[in-house]
This record gives sequence, structure tokens and C-alpha cells, in this order.
Amino acid sequence: MSVWRVGTSAVVICGGIILLLSFGIRSSFGIFLQPISTDLEWSREIFAFSIALQNLLWGIAQPFAGMIADKYGSGRVIVGGAVLYAVGTAIMGYATTPLIAHISAGLLVGVGIAGCGFSIVLASIGRSVAAEWRSMALGIASAGGSLGMLVMVPLGQAFLQAYGWSMSLVILGLMSFLIVPLAAAVSGKPAVATETHAQTISESLREAAGHSSYLFLNAGYFVCGFHVAFIATHFPAYVVDLGLAPELGAWALGLVGLVNVFGAILAGVLGGRFSKKYLLSTLYLGRTLVILVFLLTPPSVASVLIFAAAVGLFWLSTVPLTSALVMQMFGLKHAAMLLGIVFLSHQFGSFTGAWMGGYMFELTGSYDAVWWMSVALGVVSALLHWPIDERPIHRPVEVV
Repeated sequence: MSVWRVGTSAVVICGGIILLLSFGIRSSFGIFLQPISTDLEWSREIFAFSIALQNLLWGIAQPFAGMIADKYGSGRVIVGGAVLYAVGTAIMGYATTPLIAHISAGLLVGVGIAGCGFSIVLASIGRSVAAEWRSMALGIASAGGSLGMLVMVPLGQAFLQAYGWSMSLVILGLMSFLIVPLAAAVSGKPAVATETHAQTISESLREAAGHSSYLFLNAGYFVCGFHVAFIATHFPAYVVDLGLAPELGAWALGLVGLVNVFGAILAGVLGGRFSKKYLLSTLYLGRTLVILVFLLTPPSVASVLIFAAAVGLFWLSTVPLTSALVMQMFGLKHAAMLLGIVFLSHQFGSFTGAWMGGYMFELTGSYDAVWWMSVALGVVSALLHWPIDERPIHRPVEVV
């Protein structure tokens, strides 16, 4: 077994901090739904659509960002993404019309996070770590995103109470610029072929499109996006609707992040020892059971915090396992692009979950229908992962 090197630690740590900022800041957007909607006299669907658009554009831009990173390296992609992310978040602080909200929080942040989010960072880490350590390294870095929820959501709530929603978003935008210097450590040099023939992008796409397990993985990841975006966007408002304090929703999301720090690392460690597809099925089923129990339990401070801790165990634990599984099946040559496509499916789910929450609330005055939809989709995802073939694809020419 190869040695875990000091340079590997630097890549993993810096990658984790980038994910802490990129995922953590956008995870705090949910706490702004109610104050922005109230202050600007918008329906909840308007802000929800901005977040849904953000998730959709994040997904659409992700494969293209992955192609660029695979060819030229991840560092410059991360820098460009961070700048767009920061500018979009800051402009949202000055939004006075739905169009400005859709352009800033939707378009700019969505495209920006595609450049400095999970797919780019994890693909870079995957190239820098030996195969036997890869799953664990991806779990540690993914835990940075979870830690971002713990740090940035309560911090965003503190900014909100101290400065109001407008200045809070400007501050969060400025904090996004911290990603820029960290990108140097996660440069992710492009993978090269060891043989005379290198698999082209079109060959890689055809190979993946004809692989049923890759399609199952895409379909299952849609459900992950649906769950995460719906809860992150609407849970703080849902807590207020239950008659509980607004701060409780922010702290609940922070607790989700705290617990998932351990959940993501544990998933990464277990993924290096056991079948990743069965672990993913178990995670989706566990998440579904947690939601079901929460819906059947009378609302209280205790039930909200217990739900947050329980669902946090399964929150981003899917990320290192899904990422490692794609690399395991297809190799590293086009890892960022293939991860980007899987993540596009995730973001279609995120768009649906974020928008559906706002739409159904305006239609029915309740989130109940979307909660029960989440339960049904969780069962479907658990079943979809079961038949996946985890074996690496055998090609006439080995590409690394």
C-alpha cells in the first residue's frame, strides 16, 4: 500500500476549505427566504425560483467546467468560479426586483459554484491520491462542505440579525474571495494517457452513455439533489411555520453540517472497504426513514434538532461514494467531466426540490406534499443503486 504523503494532505485540506466556503455560503441562502420575501413583498416562490435556477445552472455548467479542468487543470477554473460566485452573492444583497435576484443568486452564483464546487475539487483530489486512499480522501474533503453548513449557516444568521439581509449577503460575497488563493493547492494537473492513444471526450461520453450503471447512478443522484435543495432552502421557513423560533432553523442546518462531517468521513472510509453501491442504497434508505419519522412526530424543538442530527448523518455522505464510484468505473482521464454530468442530474433534482417547495407552498399553504414526495423518491433511489456494476471498464488501451 502506498504512503499518504504530506503533499496529499495539503491538497485535501485546501480542497476541503474551498468546499467549506463554496457549499457553506450557498447553504446559508435558505435563511434569507423569509426576510427577503417579507421585506420586498414577494411570494416565497420568487426566491425559491432563484435558488432553483441557481441549482439548475450550476448543474448545466458543471460538465463544461469539468471539460476545461480535465484539459487545462482545476486551478484556473476554481478561480474563475470563485469570482463569479462572490460577485453574484454580493449583487443579491442589492436585489430589488425578481430579475436581479434571478441573475445574481441564480445565474452568477450557479455558474460560479460550478467552477469551485464538488466535481472540480474532488476530481482534482482524486488525481492526487493513490487509489487505495482515494475514497477516504474524498470523504475528508467532502466533510469540508458539511463543516461549511455548520460554520456558515449560523454565521449567516448572526450577520442577518446584526446587519440585515442586504449587508449580510455582501459580506458573504466578500468571504467567497478567500477561495482564490486556495486554488493554487488544488491545481489538478490534467491526466495523461500512458499509452499512445488517449480516449477522447466524445469516446468517453459514448462509453458512459451506454453504461447502464452510470445511468442508474445519474438517476439516483437526482434524488439526492431533490432532498438537499428542498431541505436547505425551505427548512428554516418550515420551522417558523411550525411556530418555532427563526434561529432554530439556522442552527438545525448547522447541526446537519456538524453531524455530516463525521458522516462524510465515515462514508469515505467505508467506501474503501465495502461495496459502494450497497453503501449508497443504505444511505438513501436511511435518509428516507429519518424524513418519515420526522413527519410522523409532533413538532417541537427536540424533534427539529433530532431530525437535523439524524438526516445530517446521510446528508453529503453520498458525495464521496458517488465520486469514487465514477472514478472506479471509468478511471481518471475524464473524471471531472463525468462527475459533472452526474452532478447535472443532481442539480436537476435540486432545481425541482427548491422550486417545488415554493410552488406547492403557494398552491396549498403547506410543504406536506413535497415532504411525502421526498419519502417516495428516497425509496426509488435506494432501489436504483442496487443493480449497479462497480467493476472498472476494460478498454483495449488503458487510460489513466
